[in-house]
Amino acid sequence: MPNIKSAIKRVKTSEARNAQNTTVKSAMRTAVKKTEAAIALNDTTAANESFVEAASKLDKAAAKGLIHKNAAARKKSRLAKRKNASNA
Repeated sequence: MPNIKSAIKRVKTSEARNAQNTTVKSAMRTAVKKTEAAIALNDTTAANESFVEAASKLDKAAAKGLIHKNAAARKKSRLAKRKNASNA
């Protein structure tokens, strides 16, 4: 444990940020998995609804710097491609 006041504050803030980032990243992953599950079951309405949510979570994670913006775009593109293929 650090002794210097600023170092103590850094530890606290980094732990708080880490917890928040973990929550956002976990929610993003869950939304993507939910969409993939709906696509696998050929449930078009659920797939469409969950895709919108997953795309939103991916964009928010990219905006916060949790994942790279191109990684978010790639994941959204691949999800959309699978969703559209299952709808056809």
